[in-house]
Amino acid sequence: MVINLKPVSVENWYECTQLKVKTEQLNVFPAPVVYWIAESKYVDDFELRAVYWDDDLVGFIVFCMKPDKDENYWIPAIMIDEKHQGKGYGKAAMEKLIELMSMMNCKRMMIGHRPNNQIAEGLYESLGFKKVSEEVVDGEIIRLLQIV
Repeated sequence: MVINLKPVSVENWYECTQLKVKTEQLNVFPAPVVYWIAESKYVDDFELRAVYWDDDLVGFIVFCMKPDKDENYWIPAIMIDEKHQGKGYGKAAMEKLIELMSMMNCKRMMIGHRPNNQIAEGLYESLGFKKVSEEVVDGEIIRLLQIV
């Protein structure tokens, strides 16, 4: 079995909108997938990927194709559906995304998470994302992965 990141398209966008986090996670992932799909129509560099484990849709990722002024490529959202959490899909999807972004010549990846989201904190640390500072910015701890 293998993780694939497939573009969100006319064939799978509705199925993506059915993905959701657990009720107790709404405070750390408040925006539903349909929000990110809508926002991507107005933010030029948002790229959307549906996360598949073989043929099963298990999650959703948003990342930026263009760097900010500091050459950082942002990952605004990653979520794994409530029915598929705790199976390693999030880590496998992030590893696949890091590989994809590295092929785009991305050297600095940035991601944020709510301070009380210990699962995201552990995941990002295990992948090498380091805290940029102890300061909480717009309600999130910001992390950086430097690719050498």
